[in-house]
Amino acid sequence: MIYLDNAATTFPRPERVLMAMLRGYAEFGCSPNRGGYDAAVRVGDLVTAVRRKAARLFGLTDPDRVAFAANATDALNTAMLGLLRPGDHVAATRLEHNSVLRPLHHLKQRGWIEYDLVPFDGQGFIEPQGLARALRPNTRLVIVNHASNVLGTVQPIEEIGRVCRERGVLFLVDAAQSAGLIPIDMPAARVDILAFTGHKALLGPAGIGGLALGPGVEIEPSRFGGTGVDSHSLEHTRSLPHRLEAGTPNLPGIIGLGAGLDLLEEEGLERIREREMVLARALWDGLEGLSGIVLYGGRPSDRHVPVLSVAVRDKPASAVGEILDGDFDIAVRTGLHCAPLVHQDLGTAEQGTVRFSIGYMNTRADIDRVIEAMGRMAGSGKSR
Repeated sequence: MIYLDNAATTFPRPERVLMAMLRGYAEFGCSPNRGGYDAAVRVGDLVTAVRRKAARLFGLTDPDRVAFAANATDALNTAMLGLLRPGDHVAATRLEHNSVLRPLHHLKQRGWIEYDLVPFDGQGFIEPQGLARALRPNTRLVIVNHASNVLGTVQPIEEIGRVCRERGVLFLVDAAQSAGLIPIDMPAARVDILAFTGHKALLGPAGIGGLALGPGVEIEPSRFGGTGVDSHSLEHTRSLPHRLEAGTPNLPGIIGLGAGLDLLEEEGLERIREREMVLARALWDGLEGLSGIVLYGGRPSDRHVPVLSVAVRDKPASAVGEILDGDFDIAVRTGLHCAPLVHQDLGTAEQGTVRFSIGYMNTRADIDRVIEAMGRMAGSGKSR
């Protein structure tokens, strides 16, 4: 199988990540910070080490400002539910994933908040001043999807962060598609809160992600329970990161995330991204020459991640995906990609698009095979 659905989850995962999870969980299978015996303390140190790696990735110096979650959706919900109060206003964008849109809609339906969604331009980018114009006196939070999971476009978070800081508004970045591909220095970009997931470009397993919090940012817990600290009190602990991590943590996921972070640090984010972007540009160029193929979002550049969405004229996206899978053993994602407003604005809401998302394990041979398959399907290419 040629796998090109890495924007959903990285597959196959590097062997060293899988082996680290197996060895680590077999050797250190107890709960971290849930006992004073040597093994529990050692596992606690291991978890802290992974926090430290994640903090370093995002330009933070305090590992306790990284709280683990199940994924980016879980982290985003934790941030919004822990920050927003009745009467607040939120500014976000029409590029957002349902992991942002649905919590906002829920809170608005409950009568807690109001929100505005800023449109993107014809190339898929947000204008920082457009976000500035959407701010109100009661705006508490700005949320921006750093890299679109439909168009691959990367938003100028440094400029947006400057606007937010000048206006005294908290800035939350959804880095589900960018963490592991694009260096993010939260203090330099004036990002207050960042949500990430481990199972995409961070090369870790499913079921692990988290929130990275800038200095001074306080998020109230939305879940309560055991944390291994302050157990004498019925009040949930105020200490970070335990405040946001009720219950036993996902130790295999944390171990796998740590192994993925090690791999990224050794190889370098810029080198990995450039290798993937070379493939993305080759795919764009190959598809652009085929009749009947519509490409969205502009040719991949340094303002993109390796995600391409296309349509084949006269063929529903779902049918294209079935043909690619059944006839060519190529796995892609079709439909709306949990980002319905993007498709409304593109005019693709009825059929969706075919999304190719390139990952760490893809090769030029994969791309050549996709171009050949799409050419044959569109009636514009010849079998080699």
